[in-house]
Amino acid sequence: MIVHFINKNTAQKQQRKSMILLCIVLLLNAGVLNAAEVIVSANVVGQLKDTHKLQAIFSLRTLYWPNGEKIKVFVLPDNSAVHKEFVKEKLGMFPHQLRRTWNRMTYTGTGQPPITVDSVAEMLDKIQHTDNAIGYIDRRVEDESIHYFNAP
Repeated sequence: MIVHFINKNTAQKQQRKSMILLCIVLLLNAGVLNAAEVIVSANVVGQLKDTHKLQAIFSLRTLYWPNGEKIKVFVLPDNSAVHKEFVKEKLGMFPHQLRRTWNRMTYTGTGQPPITVDSVAEMLDKIQHTDNAIGYIDRRVEDESIHYFNAP
């Protein structure tokens, strides 16, 4: 009887430790990737009005800003955690769906895929120095030259 009591108590402690460890891992992972932020170049601030337009731009269905200028879309690599989070959170689709859309447009000759940059730092640089550009980063940056899209 004593052996059964010790094993039961040990099992409960082990289960409690596992639950605590799981909570810690989830909290750490939540802090690794902040919400994706859509950024635009200075000359297009205020031209992007809603999230439906955002999806159309990144799906390459909308090619021009309301002012008539051609949109330059910048993205991170498909395997980037920031890219995956952005596509799911802001566009409401899965990364493979977006890639399939780009591939179809490329293969049929109806469009060009967005410009892929290698890092968040390169994304910031491209958006800051390219007119009519749009892209995304993993977190807000305190810089007056960075302009954010805020959905209503």
